[in-house]
Amino acid sequence: MKIELDSPNLGELEKKYLCECVDSSFVSTIGPFVTKFEEEFARYLEVPRAVSVQSGTSALHIALIELGITTGDEVILPALTFVASANPIRYVGSTPVFVDVDPVTWNISPEKIEKAITKKTKAIMPVHLYGNPCDMDSIMNIAKKHDIFVIEDATESLGATYTGRYTGTIGDIGCYSFNGNKVITTGGGGMVVAKDAQRAEHIKFLVNQARDVSRGFYHTEVGYNMRMTNLEASLGLAQMERLDTFIEKKKSFNNIYREILADIPFIKFQEEGAQGKSAWWLSSVTIEHPHKDIPTIQEELKIKGIPSRRLFVPINKFPPYKNYTPHEFPTCEYLYEYGMNLPSSTVNNEDDIIFVAEALKDICCNV
Repeated sequence: MKIELDSPNLGELEKKYLCECVDSSFVSTIGPFVTKFEEEFARYLEVPRAVSVQSGTSALHIALIELGITTGDEVILPALTFVASANPIRYVGSTPVFVDVDPVTWNISPEKIEKAITKKTKAIMPVHLYGNPCDMDSIMNIAKKHDIFVIEDATESLGATYTGRYTGTIGDIGCYSFNGNKVITTGGGGMVVAKDAQRAEHIKFLVNQARDVSRGFYHTEVGYNMRMTNLEASLGLAQMERLDTFIEKKKSFNNIYREILADIPFIKFQEEGAQGKSAWWLSSVTIEHPHKDIPTIQEELKIKGIPSRRLFVPINKFPPYKNYTPHEFPTCEYLYEYGMNLPSSTVNNEDDIIFVAEALKDICCNV
């Protein structure tokens, strides 16, 4: 038995589509799988257009460019997220403004957003952390009140919903990641969706070097080489056919963890908001153990063959971002100190998750 934290789930369907792609010889950025993958992704999310790109980071980068966010502008985002949320803000010359998160959902706090808005604020970037939807109604109300954009970082939350709408489809632009450890994978890759179909078409134009194909190699704007390959898209199309199964498995795993660990008072789970339904990309907990810190618990799990992961280090702790945060973020700090991601890969089965939960319970209860 080998327990996996977040490994991709690949099988015969992926092999079939990959072989079809190789046999076609269209393995670069031109080929039918790119179009099929974009169409299927848009159909699933019920949006008019989806644009494939090279990574979730590229998706966030091109979203900022499309919205005209540039030097002198500010973008508000949570301090507790992967650094790729913040880096594209720096790429376009803007200033990331970090705020603290809600202690229950672990997502960006609407109250903190409101306090952080200035005349320079051009966008809010809510991150649906570990697949858990943010309080999008409050965020969209704030954005409307101040006439600013919302870029949803849905890189971890494909399949999650808020008031019945998929994460990534509520703000002005939504961004997704298909890195090897995400809900579905293309090896790398990402996707962009937009409320405005014309905006999405313009993004498609920009990521293809802003080339006017009707005029040959003619480029009317500064473009970017962010295209997904047909090879990657063939993998993504196969993964989309299995997406619902993946999400159901992740939800089942989360339920198993909750049931087995329910009676341990110092273990707390990341919780959904009132209107959110998480995809549970990674089932995550805080463990405020009276005698063991998280590294100690991780080491004891490792001895049993169980991988785990600390929560993200708050971005304000990194050297490139220290000057952007003159204050601390107590909830982010607490979650990093006591938080841990549990094995959530869909290559595991329910017996694997029961084994993990029972092992964690034993480690926590036997000192």
